[in-house]
Amino acid sequence: MARRPLTVLSLLAATVLALASCTPGNPAEGPRTIKVAYQKTDAFTALDTMFQSAKKEFEAAHQGVTVELQPIQANDDDYGTKLALALRSPSTAPDVFYEDTFKVRSDVDAGYLLNLDSRLGGWADWEKFDDAAKEAGKADDGGTYAVPLGTDTRAIWYNKKVLQAAGVALPWRPATWQDILDTARKVKASDPSVIPFNMYAGKGTGEGTVMQGFYELLYGTGASLYDQDSKKWVVGSTGFTDSLTFLKTLYSENLAVAPADALDPNVWKKVFGEWFPQGKLGATVEGSYSPSFWQKGGSYEWPGYAEEMGVAPFPTQKGQAPGAVSMSGGWTLAVGAETKQADLAFSFLTTALNAKNSLDFTVASSQIAVRNDVAADAGYQSANPFVKDVSALVSVTHYRPATSDYPRISAAVQEATEAVITGSKTPEQAAADYDAAVAGIVGGEKTVRK
Repeated sequence: MARRPLTVLSLLAATVLALASCTPGNPAEGPRTIKVAYQKTDAFTALDTMFQSAKKEFEAAHQGVTVELQPIQANDDDYGTKLALALRSPSTAPDVFYEDTFKVRSDVDAGYLLNLDSRLGGWADWEKFDDAAKEAGKADDGGTYAVPLGTDTRAIWYNKKVLQAAGVALPWRPATWQDILDTARKVKASDPSVIPFNMYAGKGTGEGTVMQGFYELLYGTGASLYDQDSKKWVVGSTGFTDSLTFLKTLYSENLAVAPADALDPNVWKKVFGEWFPQGKLGATVEGSYSPSFWQKGGSYEWPGYAEEMGVAPFPTQKGQAPGAVSMSGGWTLAVGAETKQADLAFSFLTTALNAKNSLDFTVASSQIAVRNDVAADAGYQSANPFVKDVSALVSVTHYRPATSDYPRISAAVQEATEAVITGSKTPEQAAADYDAAVAGIVGGEKTVRK
């Protein structure tokens, strides 16, 4: 993807910021090092590319400063575990790090993140970030502790050839859960070797299970995970049981992947790298970032993806308003609370997230832009054929509860889905066990039956 030069105003802004935050070439300060930790996988290299560019740019402007990049080879859940271990000790804690939005509040409570309010006020580019996206970096005290890198939505991605072979009219836009099941059954009848409809479930795929699966179901029933008004976790929900029942139907009728595949943490690699390109998968629920795997330079380059793939909103349970549902998450960059060079670390963060680097990363990773100048860029708007469709889902999207106990609640949801798809529990039993787990995590007084 061609890189785009900074405008003159952006260059001037970057120069002023660099001078304000750190005076380069001051030998009295001696050599200094900024440690930057982030996730890297064989299928996700856009972040590494962005940081390599930011390192070169930052070191050129800051004589005597070395940026030590510390990529962590791990999936999302393992990355979070390894990062948490590093953050527990000042000797291993990075100065700047890649932080999932749902971990911000719990990590603030743990004392890992530096409050950035005093520094953000002096950064001119901060005004260019979407106000809703900024909320992802805030903690319970109202302070901002992380800067958004990008966001996303979830939709149904489907292989046009597979659906056409099964006699499904295109473009496909299911209006209800029943429409999904009916189409999946047609695909199975047409070609039993094809996986009709993939929906992640179980603990193996971690947060992917809930973000690219269960929550589309739950919020599509009209139920919710957390009641914002009472600040309590919802239990006893019919929508929760209905969602598990849909998964049971999908898996028990062999309309989804085999349970053994579902429990494989790397099943998503088969989705993007094998099953879709080889015409062995009808549809899946996945993120707006999906084209990043197939486009030129992606981990699973597939020149024909733009013609062979289609995208559709995930429907509400019975087609009730608003007719569709999505989930949004995203990642941020944060400065470690234990850093000895806070100003220098923040200056690197702003370099990594300047207009040029943000645009390149957003396009390469098929993110939804959180900077208005990036969103307006012609290169972003034409990055792939699905940008408009997945961006439109912001109007029906939902966000995970931004509470410090959310990660444990998420794990309980994952356990419930695994119990159902493996047949060890009925949807009703799994839902009851989830309710008990939630009460055990937060206390019965912090739950509400709805």
